[in-house]
Amino acid sequence: KKPAKKPAKKPAKKPAKKPAKKLAKKSAKKAVRRPAATPAPAPNPWEAYASQLAQESSVTAKVMRAFPADQPHFQPHPRSSSALKLMWTFVVEQAMALDAIKGTLKMPPQFPAPPATLPEVIAAFETKVAEVVAAARAAKPSDFTRPQPFFGGPGKLQDFPGGFLANFMLSDQIHHRGQLSVYNRMAGGRVPSIYGPSADEPW
Repeated sequence: KKPAKKPAKKPAKKPAKKPAKKLAKKSAKKAVRRPAATPAPAPNPWEAYASQLAQESSVTAKVMRAFPADQPHFQPHPRSSSALKLMWTFVVEQAMALDAIKGTLKMPPQFPAPPATLPEVIAAFETKVAEVVAAARAAKPSDFTRPQPFFGGPGKLQDFPGGFLANFMLSDQIHHRGQLSVYNRMAGGRVPSIYGPSADEPW
């Protein structure tokens, strides 16, 4: 008799492939879910303003101190402001900036008469700048857009954001500082370095 044939081995069944969608869901479940990153708070616009004001005003005070203190009534032209009145403008503008920050600006503004001497004007300016810087750093970001009244044209008042007005006063200070530097030269005083070297203060 012929030996009985052994039954052929059946190939092992391969595990059925799971649908791709199910695998994706399973891997998604296993993935560690991280909390969404908290967005960084928006910078307070008053801080940038305060830093620039402190920097620019220190230069302005340097130009003021370089003017001959014994010539407060110097005028380069009859229609020009005296040196004392021009420097007092810096103080007046800081008083307006302070009101714009606090939300208490009124039009037309009421300003005290300037003191008699230039050293007093310079001291008043530095004191007022310190007040404005402190008020700006304590202000809320929403105060930057708070409407405040200001001149919008001849005989016309309109509302402007408080931050805009504070920056406007700083820009005007820089403008009049250039004017004062010309007064310095004409009156025989020194012209210090402002944004670059000068003949009296080379680098």
